[in-house]
Amino acid sequence: MTKSNYTEDNIKSLDWKEHIQMRPGMYIGKLGDGSSSDDGIYILLKEILDNCVDEFVMGAGKTIEIQIKDKQVSVRDYGRGIPLGKVIDVVSKMNTGGKYDSRAFKKSVGLNGVGAKAVNALSSMFKVQSIRDGKLMSATFNYGNLKIEDELLSHSGRRGTKVIFIPDEKIFKKYVFRNEYVIKMIKNYVYLNPGLTIDFNGEKFISLNGLKDLLEDRISLNDILYPIVHLKGNDIEVAITHSKTQYSEEYHSFVNGQNTTQGGTHLTAFREAFVKTIRDFYGKAFDASDIRKSIISAISIKVMEPVFESQTKTKLGSTEMGPNLPSVRSFIIDFISNQLDNFLHKNSLVANEIQKKILQAERERKELSGIRKLARERSKKANLHNKKLRDCRVHLGDLNKENRLDSTIFITEGDSASGSITKSRNVNTQAVFSLRGKPLNTFGMTKKIVYENEEFNLLQSALNIEDSLENLRYNNVVIATDADVDGMHIRLLLITFFLQFFPELVKQGHVYILQTPLFRVRDKKETIYCYSELERVNAISALKGNSEITRFKGLGEISPDEFKFFIGDNIKLDPVMIDKTTTIDDLLQFYMGKNTQNRQDFIIDNLKVELDIANIDS
Repeated sequence: MTKSNYTEDNIKSLDWKEHIQMRPGMYIGKLGDGSSSDDGIYILLKEILDNCVDEFVMGAGKTIEIQIKDKQVSVRDYGRGIPLGKVIDVVSKMNTGGKYDSRAFKKSVGLNGVGAKAVNALSSMFKVQSIRDGKLMSATFNYGNLKIEDELLSHSGRRGTKVIFIPDEKIFKKYVFRNEYVIKMIKNYVYLNPGLTIDFNGEKFISLNGLKDLLEDRISLNDILYPIVHLKGNDIEVAITHSKTQYSEEYHSFVNGQNTTQGGTHLTAFREAFVKTIRDFYGKAFDASDIRKSIISAISIKVMEPVFESQTKTKLGSTEMGPNLPSVRSFIIDFISNQLDNFLHKNSLVANEIQKKILQAERERKELSGIRKLARERSKKANLHNKKLRDCRVHLGDLNKENRLDSTIFITEGDSASGSITKSRNVNTQAVFSLRGKPLNTFGMTKKIVYENEEFNLLQSALNIEDSLENLRYNNVVIATDADVDGMHIRLLLITFFLQFFPELVKQGHVYILQTPLFRVRDKKETIYCYSELERVNAISALKGNSEITRFKGLGEISPDEFKFFIGDNIKLDPVMIDKTTTIDDLLQFYMGKNTQNRQDFIIDNLKVELDIANIDS
């Protein structure tokens, strides 16, 4: 056995930026290329925005301006401006900030101890400007290294802070900012801060009704069972309604302006409080699942010195509202018990609608109970030797694992495709679920089919989403099918299944389509993978010689050695998104309902003929 030396030379001290650059996941979660809403480039933007919003909360600056052009981000607030002598320290020295005094920033979004520094360290260019007291101070960094420190200049502009940065392409490979994700983030900020205006590339966002506006933005008016119940108090705001069509529960939770996508102590308390209040109001011991079925709600609380279970602040761990203050649980239960009870006594029509919804849920649950029991027994047996699922080691719920946000399940068709992915996957973060063939079209069916259909039941079990999305095992649910007509059909059938029974899985940005190359163009020196006909033509032109062209007809034709490049660092994912203007029911009716004249006309109007460009040019 070789003996290794352990000396002073083995001990290394990293400076502030090196630690962030070596372990970015500790500070911003997963990296990504911008195809997912929790990718690192959006966290960088969020960290800068948090500081701007804190200025608004403190009564300084009602407008924030954001500009994103290509890869460059600019954020300007009109707050008090960073103290001029500390501009460099605030963005480049760890544990330096102005928010450690909880009397000034007792319910701050962030402590400014890490956020801006992380953005600086992970940007190829980072420039900060502060205007206050009629003077301007600015500094420019590259990869966290100070390059330019400008002299203090007289300036007549409005006070505030401006940050410009370009994320490091060596870390965030081939990234693209998606406006959809940026706008969703911006909307959350204005919903939680009524009166705040955020200007994004010239479009202004503002909210007057807080969380009520949020729910109206997330759910179609046609699907709202009763007018949104909107309750506000000191350090708490709640909005509640039920969906007419959705089976599952949907929650949007926030703490001090942070979107706690993983919930936490406040969401647990809210779910308990809602059940308790409803039981007490009707004087009946309704089942908790019946009370919460189809609920769509939002809760925001403000906590002194909150404790989160990760740096990215996606799950609240605090049990107290603050020093010498009530527990989070008792605070929320007391508020809901009083305010919601009062509301229901004053609004009998809403109370009647809620009761009818609960009774309907109860009937459906009892109808399902027998078949659900059999399905669960089947699932337990299958879990012991489930050949459909090749699981990975790290899951979304493993909060102590740095790479939990990378947890991915590929849903594939057939054994050949599953085999290629299984052999080339990362066993730590990538799981594979194999479909037997084309799944059932579930449009218009009841939840009963999820339990009766073995394949859907096993998929539900693999994702662990039967009871709620809180238990989701994988952050990314990726549909991996062939890029042919059959593959497209399977994609539609799976998306239909998710939209019909688990729409929040899509709404929260967990579902993706895997993009795989259609062609491989190579010569003796170089191989180019092409994802479109145009890329194929350009590749042939680039190689300028006798190139070999291979058309991949299915995933099973791609060898595991090649497949690893398509599901590794350079994976191409297209997120599945829903346009709020179209209801899920209308969408599914059009695409998956009976073959109507409208659909036939749409197909005819959108038919395209593919021409071989290369042959035309020759």
